[in-house]
Amino acid sequence: MEQCDGDWEHEWGVKIDTLDNPGWIVRIDLEETDLEEREYPRQDVERTTHDWVSAWTSDKVFHVACGPGNLTEALTMFRSWATEKTPCRTAGDPQLGEPSRSEH
Repeated sequence: MEQCDGDWEHEWGVKIDTLDNPGWIVRIDLEETDLEEREYPRQDVERTTHDWVSAWTSDKVFHVACGPGNLTEALTMFRSWATEKTPCRTAGDPQLGEPSRSEH
């Protein structure tokens, strides 16, 4: 919300669309924000065909694609990264391993 200054939200913003496989795709513009130069290394979590999430940054955009029931998890990954300044890792996730205490 800090970026909503009357100008930013008219040029940039957040876009959430559906995927046909099924799932969600989220695009969060980082241009003209405190996050625009930060990198989020690509993370792919694949549990089942419909239970998955991928997140990464490129070209000053935070991207998330996820399964149909993973939208909250996907948005939480962004929020954690944006507020804690570290990549969010899901505890117990076999793809990512257990997070260390220093990661959060």
